[in-house]
This record gives sequence, structure tokens and C-alpha cells, in this order.
Amino acid sequence: MNRQIFLNRQVLMLAVLSTLLVVGCASNPNKAEKIETKMDKDSVITGDDKVGVKDGNLIVQRKTLMSEELRDLQYEVYGLEDHVYGNQKYGSLGLYGVLKNCRLKLSDKRYGGDGKLIWTEPIDRVTDKEDDFKVGIDEQQKIVGVTEEFLKDRIARFRDYKKLLRKRDEEYQDKVDICQAEVKTRQYEIEKNQNAASGN
Repeated sequence: MNRQIFLNRQVLMLAVLSTLLVVGCASNPNKAEKIETKMDKDSVITGDDKVGVKDGNLIVQRKTLMSEELRDLQYEVYGLEDHVYGNQKYGSLGLYGVLKNCRLKLSDKRYGGDGKLIWTEPIDRVTDKEDDFKVGIDEQQKIVGVTEEFLKDRIARFRDYKKLLRKRDEEYQDKVDICQAEVKTRQYEIEKNQNAASGN
């Protein structure tokens, strides 16, 4: 009797595992899926957007090459990152550099500072954290460096970068505005005191 129960449990476990395996394979988000994009009576709205009939339904369809979508997303992220942190190659300061210069001005004794810059925020470029290359020899016997990741993972990663950089952009812009307002206030006070001292 115990042997029969054991065998029944084994069969049940095998059935559950095979079901999970089939479901797992069928729901792999990284497998290339065939997508039917043909529509009847279609006409272009703008760019990649079309309106047409598909399976008897009126639909609006946007068809984009994923290479272009990913490229645009990456350019946007790199541009945002340069706007926030600057780009040494092109000599731009970014909001980070503008804030650092502003705080340096506030620390100047001429503006009532103590001459010491207190700076606690290190540069934290998000795209510098990308994976290293796997170095080896390819099919043509050439020494190459390769990185691989799933397309959906890369898109998700760059969307996260974009969200994070937009937040940092707003935070640094607020800090720059506050710092520049403080500089103007101190400049006004200095000019007011100089005018009072000179009798104007």
C-alpha cells in the first residue's frame, strides 16, 4: 500500500513538473513571437501610426522597429545624463557642475562664506554601471568583446534609467535654483551695504 502511494505521488509530481515546464516555456517573455501586422483598408495617420481593419475590428496600429526604439531610448537616457552630470568630452557642466560652482561661490568669503566648500554629493552616472565585456575569440577567429542581454531587459533597464535621471534632473534643478537665489540675495545685501557705506 505504501509503495502504491509513493508511486502515485511520483506520478503526480511528474505531471505537475511537466505542466510547469510547458507553461514556463510558453510564457518566456524573451522568445521571439510572431506578430501579424497586416491590416485591411489601412491608411497612415502619422509616421508609424496607421488605422485599419484587422479581424473585422477597427484598430490603430503603431509598428516600430525595435532597433530604432532602443536607439532613441538610449540617446534620450545619455542626453538626460549629460544634462544632469555634464560631459567632460564636450566641456558641459550639467546641473551638477552648475550647482557645484554655485555652492563654491556661496562659500567665498566675499559672499559671506567661510571659504570651505562642503560637497557631499558624488557624481553617480547610472550608465557607468553597465556590464563589462566578455572577451574572447569569435567565429572568424577575431578577438572581440561581447555583452549580451535580453532585449526586453535592456529596454526595461533604460526606462528605469530614464525615470531615475528625470527625478535627478528635477532635484538638481531645484537645488540650482535655490543656490542661485541665495547668491542673488547675498549680492543684493553686499551692494546695499556698499551703497550705505558710500552714502548713496
